[in-house]
Amino acid sequence: MTKLRLAIVGAGPAGIYAADILLKAERKFDVSIDLFEQLPAPYGLVRYGVAPDHPRIKGIINALRDVLDRGDIRIFGNVRFGEDITLDDLKQHYHAVIFSTGAIRDTNLDLPGIDAEGSYGAADFVSWFDGHPDVPREWPLEAESVAVIGNGNVALDVSRMLAKHADDLLSTEIPPNVYEGLKASKVTDVHVFGRRGPAQVKFTPLELRELGELHDVDTVVYDEDFEYDQASLDAIASNKQVMVIDRVLQSWRQRPAANNAGGEASRRLHLHFYAKPLEVVTDDEGRVAAFRYERTRPDGQGGVVGTGEIREVPIQAMYRAIGYFGSPLPGVPFDKRHGVIPNREGQVLHKDSNERVPGVYATGWIKRGPVGLIGHTKSDAMETVRHLINDQGSWWQPVDTSEEAIPALLDARGVKYTDLDGWHNLDQHELALGEAEGRIRVKVVPRDEMVRVSRAE
Repeated sequence: MTKLRLAIVGAGPAGIYAADILLKAERKFDVSIDLFEQLPAPYGLVRYGVAPDHPRIKGIINALRDVLDRGDIRIFGNVRFGEDITLDDLKQHYHAVIFSTGAIRDTNLDLPGIDAEGSYGAADFVSWFDGHPDVPREWPLEAESVAVIGNGNVALDVSRMLAKHADDLLSTEIPPNVYEGLKASKVTDVHVFGRRGPAQVKFTPLELRELGELHDVDTVVYDEDFEYDQASLDAIASNKQVMVIDRVLQSWRQRPAANNAGGEASRRLHLHFYAKPLEVVTDDEGRVAAFRYERTRPDGQGGVVGTGEIREVPIQAMYRAIGYFGSPLPGVPFDKRHGVIPNREGQVLHKDSNERVPGVYATGWIKRGPVGLIGHTKSDAMETVRHLINDQGSWWQPVDTSEEAIPALLDARGVKYTDLDGWHNLDQHELALGEAEGRIRVKVVPRDEMVRVSRAE
């Protein structure tokens, strides 16, 4: 019986689901899977992209952990693809590879002043407050008035973390440096801008509802945004999610803080709809000074058109939360326009010829773009795995498929890799840090400390 030696690069939900689906799939060969991850700990954006005050979504880690803890998947953490191990290395030791590296960069927003001091990408801010080891430990939070551009869940996460009081996050796993940074924040007003109307937002109801429950934060909406056209009314009537979102927003219109008329909280979170970004206005020293936008109106078909009315809101910082973008991998085709690996149902294609690249596959956001919730990842992985199984005739012909070859290679290169036992060590260490402070977990941030604890050095 043939044995498939498979490498998977990226140990987030996409990579772990792909491994699990393949191991459970009907096939005529045995499988041995090695999972490579550039960070010392697994779980990708569930660990480093989900806000710490979302324990329900963080709970997905339990399901992912169950897959890894079965013991039929090896994991090599703290291994950088393209540096510590290359595509040529994989071809020597595996029959195929699946890339599941996700998307961690911000999509660009082409606006005058977007590069001003005080203008940030949401993904960078998320990495900071989630304790990603490869970003600076400090974040500038000197602005009193902040703009967030976007009408998706990431925009809500960023807005909520900016508006929420630091002490209300002590029940979560936030690292000490993040708590201290948020504690010192001078923010009083967070303004969220979206180009379309309330019936076209990409929020999920749960995320939106949470905004209205923040301690000592007034959620502010404006009556002018709720003059619905027929397309919006139809969306509310026909889509349960849109209906719930509308119900939440309508209830906020009854609060004292509506239309910025008052309220009692020390901080305010404003939702502005029908706002097309035009410019980040800067001061004489090149710092963010205001956000300029054009007021839009419904076009009757679910879209918007400009009204010609220009408005400006004074701010001292701005975050763009308009989506994530994938990063190229050495030796692997990459679509620079869409930020994905070019592929057909997960089979990677040569960029110029659209011909298949034998043995190379993709799944998750690096395959389909950064869209869809974590739940979409399973069906995505199923599609890729189905092709992998059926493509047996075009797998690579490796020289050495022994299980010992990869640890020996990494050791020879001086790579301090972490394994599943190492993750268990780090996990227990973080839980112990939390217990000492009466918290569930305190996340370790420095990479060298994560590695040292994992390897019990």
